[in-house]
Amino acid sequence: MAEKKHSVLALLEILRKYSDEDHILSLKEIQRHLENEYGTVLDRRTIYTNLDILEDFGYEISDFEDNGKGYFLVQREFDKGEILLLANAVHASHFISANQSASLINRLLETQSRYVKADFKDKVFMPNPVKTMKRQLLYNLETVSDAIRDSRQLQFKYLRYDSRKKPVPRREEPYIVEPRYIVYADARPYMIVTSENHPGFIHYRIDRMADARILTEKSRPLPKRSDPYDYARNKLFMYSGDTETVSFRCRNEVMDHMIDIFGPELTVLPEDGEHFRIRVKVPAQGALYLAQQFMDSITIMEPEDLKEEFKAKLREVRKRYA
Repeated sequence: MAEKKHSVLALLEILRKYSDEDHILSLKEIQRHLENEYGTVLDRRTIYTNLDILEDFGYEISDFEDNGKGYFLVQREFDKGEILLLANAVHASHFISANQSASLINRLLETQSRYVKADFKDKVFMPNPVKTMKRQLLYNLETVSDAIRDSRQLQFKYLRYDSRKKPVPRREEPYIVEPRYIVYADARPYMIVTSENHPGFIHYRIDRMADARILTEKSRPLPKRSDPYDYARNKLFMYSGDTETVSFRCRNEVMDHMIDIFGPELTVLPEDGEHFRIRVKVPAQGALYLAQQFMDSITIMEPEDLKEEFKAKLREVRKRYA
């Protein structure tokens, strides 16, 4: 049986779990839940006192005078829209394993009433078939974050999949880098780093790292602060390599896709009733990949050498299918 001195916390949990603006509790319903779940029998006066204590402590509770029905908890860590957005983002993230997703989502939903939890699981949740099975991601994120905070170098193995779908190291010797930022791009978490062996920034997928450990060596000071998302924006589909200005001629029906990929600040030049042009600064391989994805609707116009490279790829594809 919960002691009456703990009844304020019990009342708060009842309001968290069973009340919201669509599910308003009467005083009798509160008393019933307290008795059934905590074995605590409280009279009306004690419940009124406890409600006052919660409000004095900063909790916003709608009462009978406000709504004419009863009591519900107004203030929560997140509102319903925010929690559904966050829970869906976790669920849709391929790089978070199914078990980790379930744990994170359940903890997010614990801030809501049981009815919001049921709403999410009954109407929103569907199995995500492309979830990663890796359990190491959260450890990697913590390790990279600690290395950035302490300005320490990081050592790790970088993995790729072989023909048997087995993750194997890309090379024998481990990578040693200076972690600078963590960004999310192309629905994946990336570590942006510097290195004594490479000028400028480079990036690695955090979900493909293994055996990550922080070294005692300090990272060199950055010459100036940079915007990591500006770097990621210029790495189309997170391809590495130097960027160059590429001109695309696009059909009007792919405008939505171009805005999704390059952002609403993209400069668009109308060409005729059916086409528009864009000029973007991206890695060459990213531009080629984009042209392949939208082959029916996009044409590389400049630079000429990239256009010729794409034509050579098309000839090679045609040869393979012949």
